[in-house]
Amino acid sequence: MRIEILCTGDEILSGKTVNTNHSHMARRLGEVGLTVCWGTSVGDDRESLREAFRRAAARADAVIVNGGLGPTVDDLSQEMAAEAAGVELVLHADWLARMEAFYERRGRVMPPNNRKQALLPSTAEFIDNPIGTACGFALEIDGTPFIFTPGVPREMRRMMEEQVIPRLLSRSGHRVATRMKRFHSFGIGESRADHMLGGVESLAPAGTVKLGFQAHYPQLETKLSVRADSEAELERLLAPVEAEVRSRLGTHVVAEDDDTLEGVVSALLARDGCTLATAEMLTSGAIAARFLPGKDAVDPHRAGVVSRDLGQLAAAAGLAAVPGSPDSSAASAIACALRRQVGTTHALATLVAVDEGEDRIELGGTVVIGISDAGGTVTREARLLGGREWVRLGAVELAIDCLRRRLAGLPVDERIDFEKR
Repeated sequence: MRIEILCTGDEILSGKTVNTNHSHMARRLGEVGLTVCWGTSVGDDRESLREAFRRAAARADAVIVNGGLGPTVDDLSQEMAAEAAGVELVLHADWLARMEAFYERRGRVMPPNNRKQALLPSTAEFIDNPIGTACGFALEIDGTPFIFTPGVPREMRRMMEEQVIPRLLSRSGHRVATRMKRFHSFGIGESRADHMLGGVESLAPAGTVKLGFQAHYPQLETKLSVRADSEAELERLLAPVEAEVRSRLGTHVVAEDDDTLEGVVSALLARDGCTLATAEMLTSGAIAARFLPGKDAVDPHRAGVVSRDLGQLAAAAGLAAVPGSPDSSAASAIACALRRQVGTTHALATLVAVDEGEDRIELGGTVVIGISDAGGTVTREARLLGGREWVRLGAVELAIDCLRRRLAGLPVDERIDFEKR
């Protein structure tokens, strides 16, 4: 089944809004074994929408339209869908009543223009939206099934899981089990990972496991897409490939699937009843921010000090004597002092000094990390390449990864690809 995703809106077309809806829909469809062949962005213009619907109907086996279901004059999806299908717009009384009740529960009167959201093409099949005022619908245009979804991301995502994907899978006749296994690594680039994992797909029958990469500095995501006739067969095919990827990438793997590097560190700290304090120079508190807990998450982070000035950072950490420069001795002293002052089991100090000059990819900077715990103090110094933002991002990731390695009993000073030799 060849699928087209058609996203509407002037804000999408102009780039004023980043189109994260398309990336989410395409990724989810790929994960369940459905193929996206085209992605189209169209502005809020009747003629452009008419032409986009016509082209999509001619080349795709199914089309998902995202956006344009709101109450304002530039929301044109229902109107143009009805025109393209050659039918009238009719009032969906049940949805109108639900919208009115939605506003009433909030002590508000529904604006008159919201009534527009209850007008659907007469041949359309209603698709529920339990968390918003824009319902979805499905209909055929020139014999091709179209599914219309709201542009609000959380509403679209709910509809994709509960309505869109099941409909497309049923229509495609897919009866296969699918899975996307993900490995998150730090310290290796895409080309090196590709070389390290050469031939790993051959551990499974041809065409059943596909290897892919997605770089988002400073991490790299390695993906295994697996398809099989059943869950049991899927597990059998995936197991040897998954184990080999884990073995070859080794200590560079920081997390898997939906877990994160900071989540792994928090779990390691919580496992032994440990707590953490952080000191950061030139990272604007980005390390401490990574440990903000979500719902029901462990919260090992107890305190953090942040400053652009080394002397101020040292004083805030409880150090009487001010270090001379951001080096290993300074990082070690600040980590030890902070741990004593706050009373945590672990302290992480991260000092960054970016080279002077024009911000450019060749700029670079020095990162010095100190970790203090009951077993003593370890330090790590690295020269990272890149502009100021790349150095800052790399410093944050390197610091948290060094703490992960310390907690897991791994070497803290293993070289990374982003480090100047």
